[in-house]
Amino acid sequence: MTAEMELKALMLASQDGDAAAHRMLLGRLSRHLRAYYKGKLAQIGRGATEAEDLVQEAVLAIHTQRHTYGPGEPLTPWLHAIARYKLIDFLRRNRAFMADVPIDEASEVTARDDHLSVESSLDLQRLLKLLPEKMACAIEAVKVDGLSVAEAARRCRISESSVKVNIHRGLRALATLIAQRAQT
Repeated sequence: MTAEMELKALMLASQDGDAAAHRMLLGRLSRHLRAYYKGKLAQIGRGATEAEDLVQEAVLAIHTQRHTYGPGEPLTPWLHAIARYKLIDFLRRNRAFMADVPIDEASEVTARDDHLSVESSLDLQRLLKLLPEKMACAIEAVKVDGLSVAEAARRCRISESSVKVNIHRGLRALATLIAQRAQT
C-alpha cells in the first residue's frame, strides 16, 4: 500500500469518526509537515521553533477542515495546499521580503486560503474558548487576524514576548485538545 493510500484510508476513517485513525493521521502528518517546514524555512534563514508553530497551525487546519476533503479526490494535493497556505500566511505575517521567498513560492505569496469555512471558524472559536484568555487573545490576534506581535501585544494588553510564548504554548494546547477530542 502506498503512502497516499494509507493516508487516504486514515482520513476516510477519521471522517467516519474513528478516533484512533484520526490520531494516527495527525501523528503521521505532523512528522511530514515538520520536515517540510524545516526545509522551507531553512531556505530563508528561519528556525525550528517557527517550523513547529507552522506544524501546529497546519494540524489544526487539517483537523478543522477535514470535512472539506472529498473522498473521491487524492489526499496529498489537499494536504499540500493547506501546508502551502500556512507557509504563505506565515511569510505574509512576518513580512518576508520577496527576495527571501523561494522562487517556486514567490507567485503564491499573495494567494488567499479559500478553504476556510464558517463551520471550521466556529470550531476554532469553540477550541479557543477552552484556552486561558490571554493565550486565546494572542493566537486569535496573530494567527487568525494577521496582526503583528506588537499589535497583538497592544490588543491583548501583554508584552510582545508574552504574545510569542502564549502563541507557542497555545498552539501546543490546541493540538492536545484536538487529539483528546479525537479519542472520544
